[in-house]
Amino acid sequence: MLKKLILVLCLGAAAGAAWVALKPAKPSSPPLTVFCAAGIKKPVEEIAAAYQKETGIEVRLQYGGTGTLLSQLKLTKQGDLFIAADDGALADAKKQEVTREEFRLVKQKPVLAVAKGNPKHIDGLASLKDPGIKVALANPEAASIGRVVKKLLGADWDALAAKAAVMKPTVTEIAADLSLGAVDAAIVWDSIVPQFKLDIAPLPELAKHEEHATAAVLSYSQQPAEALRFARYLTAPEKGAAVFAKHGFTAVPGDKWAARPDLIIYSGGVNRTAIEKLLQQFATREGITMTTVFNGCGILCASMKTMGDTSNPKFPDVYYACDVCFVPPVAKEFPEAILLTEAEIVIAVPKGNPKGIHTLADLARPGLRVGLCNAEQSTIGFLTHSMLKSMNLLESVSKNASSQVPTADFLVNQMRTGSLDAAVVYRININNDKEHFDAVSLPADKSKAVQPFAVRRDSPYQQMGRRLLAFLRENRASFETAGFAWKGETAPVKSADIVLPDWLKQK
Repeated sequence: MLKKLILVLCLGAAAGAAWVALKPAKPSSPPLTVFCAAGIKKPVEEIAAAYQKETGIEVRLQYGGTGTLLSQLKLTKQGDLFIAADDGALADAKKQEVTREEFRLVKQKPVLAVAKGNPKHIDGLASLKDPGIKVALANPEAASIGRVVKKLLGADWDALAAKAAVMKPTVTEIAADLSLGAVDAAIVWDSIVPQFKLDIAPLPELAKHEEHATAAVLSYSQQPAEALRFARYLTAPEKGAAVFAKHGFTAVPGDKWAARPDLIIYSGGVNRTAIEKLLQQFATREGITMTTVFNGCGILCASMKTMGDTSNPKFPDVYYACDVCFVPPVAKEFPEAILLTEAEIVIAVPKGNPKGIHTLADLARPGLRVGLCNAEQSTIGFLTHSMLKSMNLLESVSKNASSQVPTADFLVNQMRTGSLDAAVVYRININNDKEHFDAVSLPADKSKAVQPFAVRRDSPYQQMGRRLLAFLRENRASFETAGFAWKGETAPVKSADIVLPDWLKQK
């Protein structure tokens, strides 16, 4: 019996061991391929190594001149990220639909580099033109620094190029020539100077110019969420930005690092039909979670006030209100806004308008069951209340208000059940139910609600909030299909500068 028991246990153990051995290995994420301007090779290598150690994701780096890399990308259409050394090359890539989301990494200035101590006493263009001075330049067809300097110097570039001792495809190659004594001067990025232990000589023609080295997600990346995650790591103040600063670069810090950040969005209920699916798409592409709260803007503002200040971790990063009138209450936290869309306010009536309602004054008729939104809880309630008050109709219409709810969707549902004869709602609320409802227009100067989009001034995810705005702007059709009028190409407005008409000012 004991032998049988031992045999059973052994067979069980063997079976268990065999089962463990046969379990499929956990699939690993494919490596990220990054095409990187040669001038920022050292910090990017260090950041990539740290990222791989922290996340287990391999980062494969390919270096070259920005122009050379861009030409390669246009041909191969492969890879995940492109790190360009200047703004012009990045603009070209965007125009040619090679790239999508952009992350500024560092600021760079073109400078005249010389050997330590400037032994040849080089002090400007005149010195560079001296026949005894050997100058190294970067090829403008291959390297960003060459392209930028050629544009800045104009005709002087042609003279320098004609006498250049060497012209090479990357900025690091000409800096290396200078550090080895093969040439006397080279025009490079200021960030290159400390890497090669060089000095800077005056060259006023370049002094005021500044460019950015920027990482951009390639439009044909097969793993955009991973590409975006590494891009966020590159710019995070405590991650990539710190490494760039350590190497002598002027870093442009991005968002706080989190492998899977949670972006908190407060949105007025009227926006839901247009943005709900877009928010899901954005979250999937970015590889983030998203906490979205849809409600009346009065409730949203009250919730923010209850939190006290933005130190509360639940305070929203983004606020997309139903109308500009609900921006002033939180202007300190959201000092700037984009007026993204516009929605019309109407009186919703059953199909055929059986009660013959044509104006707001008609809503005061005895016996009518009228639906209004709550003025303290929602934008449309506040706008309706203010409109009626300005027309001396508030008291008479309110007597018929059998329902005062936080959002217009509730009123539409009550009309579907026959509980109301009319309701003041957004046209968008009944836009897809025209077989059951008609819309009665209201005075044009008082019936337009404008929806502002704002990112919190001290959000740890400001850049992500701005990328969300860019994504929404790219999807204008979603808003117009939902019934909004598009206003999203307008310039930002300061929240403190928003001027409301007297009839709409909150007392």
